[in-house]
Amino acid sequence: MSELLSAVNKRAQCAQCLRPQTTCICGWVQTITPEVEVLILQHPLEVHNAKGSARLLHLSLAGSVLASGEQFAEPALRALLYGSSGAAPRQPVLLYPDMPLLTATAIATPAATAPDWSVMPPAQLRLVVLDATWRKSRKLLHLHPLLQALPRLPLRDPPPSLYRIRKAHRPDQLSTLEATCYALMQLEQRSAPYQPLLQAFDGFVQEQLERVAELAVRAKKND
Repeated sequence: MSELLSAVNKRAQCAQCLRPQTTCICGWVQTITPEVEVLILQHPLEVHNAKGSARLLHLSLAGSVLASGEQFAEPALRALLYGSSGAAPRQPVLLYPDMPLLTATAIATPAATAPDWSVMPPAQLRLVVLDATWRKSRKLLHLHPLLQALPRLPLRDPPPSLYRIRKAHRPDQLSTLEATCYALMQLEQRSAPYQPLLQAFDGFVQEQLERVAELAVRAKKND
């Protein structure tokens, strides 16, 4: 009976973070109300990734939207980017680095006629974040002309990543949570509100590393 209860508890899922209760991340959530609204477009392969940071980011940022999918219908994506007709309008800005090679991969550059978002107050902006690997993020762009047309925000000199549980393929590669926090700092010209979340993320990463080490020890004992 105890073994059955243990198995049930391991499978039980937290209703908020959608992880098994044994690995729930809700204790790391830091409630922040950003001036800039955040839209996270998450590739399906990241939804159940234990190392992913998007769910923690979404739970921490009040008013944020997390939508999962690889190919969004244009009307649905337009509504996510620009909001419903009754909502206050916001200019979407895509968090994405300056990458000249995008042209060579048939990904269009942003439209020259796009509004100058750099002079808009933060309350009029919507930061669009792609939660995916570099390859999958390029595919998301390739599949969605609406995303290609958005003005882009590259990060300016971000600090080294705290994301020690995933191998970085570029020196400036950050987790989704870190990149979003640094982008919000740039747009809002303030950093204090986001420091607690970055500190919590560091704790989350350390917890993941300890869990991996524990599993490795167990596996070695069972050999």
